[in-house]
Amino acid sequence: MADSEFAEVLDAIREQRTAMAGMAAMFTTSILIGVFIQPWYNFDELRAFGGEGTNEAGNMLFELVMIFIFTIGIIWLARKGLEVIIKGIIFFALGYSLLLAIAPFFAIVLSILGIDSGAICGVVSLSISVGLMFTLHKFPEWYVVNTVGVLVGAGVIVMIGISLEPVLIILFMILAAIYDHWAVNKSKHMLELADTMIGLKLPVLLVAPKESGYTFLDQEGDVMRREESVDEMGRGGSVADETVPKAGSKGRDALFMGLGDVIFPGILVISSITFLPDTGPVVFDFWGDSYTPVHLGPMLVGMGTLVGGLVGYMALMTQVALGKPQAGLPLLNGGSILGYLLSGALALGIDQLWQDITFL
Repeated sequence: MADSEFAEVLDAIREQRTAMAGMAAMFTTSILIGVFIQPWYNFDELRAFGGEGTNEAGNMLFELVMIFIFTIGIIWLARKGLEVIIKGIIFFALGYSLLLAIAPFFAIVLSILGIDSGAICGVVSLSISVGLMFTLHKFPEWYVVNTVGVLVGAGVIVMIGISLEPVLIILFMILAAIYDHWAVNKSKHMLELADTMIGLKLPVLLVAPKESGYTFLDQEGDVMRREESVDEMGRGGSVADETVPKAGSKGRDALFMGLGDVIFPGILVISSITFLPDTGPVVFDFWGDSYTPVHLGPMLVGMGTLVGGLVGYMALMTQVALGKPQAGLPLLNGGSILGYLLSGALALGIDQLWQDITFL
């Protein structure tokens, strides 16, 4: 990187440091909520593939294929102008994930009040989830989108993280990073998907405004592909009426990060504290005797994985600062995996990080 380009990146980061810090805070908060509620769901009957399916590679490949099918399906519906169907599908999936994140917290409230009723917990948690989704539908401002997005991310993180062992999660992350790079930089259909979600004001992304007066309500749904085409004009010298935006806050009015960029590092954190050997003293036993506590060794690996993800995030921001759409998973997943390996080798020993997997 030339000195002039490096200086430009630093200037852009300084201008956008508040938005970047806010995005990092949402990234961290969503994962930590997942860590907090993990014991509430850490039972074999709640795992997506059961207690015996946590080490089967076929389940991981199934998840990856479903992501691809979902992405292509949403893009096809958008091209056909079927936004109502897209919203229906997304709202159902988000509402369910939101319920998963909210239910444990309301269970705490009932416990404090001395009420032991799963039915009440379920009804009230469902009501809160529906209320949030209704608010999102009627008033999709950036802070509403972020609130729902952070909670939805936590719910998804937990359910995938408790369902697959770390070795499979790492393989999942590597394949997803390759796909993300291709989808953003080659086929570019991920940019089309992002624009669709921005246009529909759906919380499958997080929004970090660069200025206090920003409103997501006025955000147009072509920001990703428009900036990509402008960037290509700047590099290729094509003639166009639209001027090339300068780096920094004169580009986008906000930073955008897809929930997948939070979920993938997060599922490795959850998988670490779920499946790694219980070494060291108990460090997290908030939920009581009927739940599995988290020991120091796995928790250190989980937090090391989170730190690695944040390092990857900082590296990602050096590119995003210039206003160019970037594939987030290669850096975010790469940082998380390195954080997992380093912290795991130090806290448990490298031999403790392998789990036998099957291909059935």
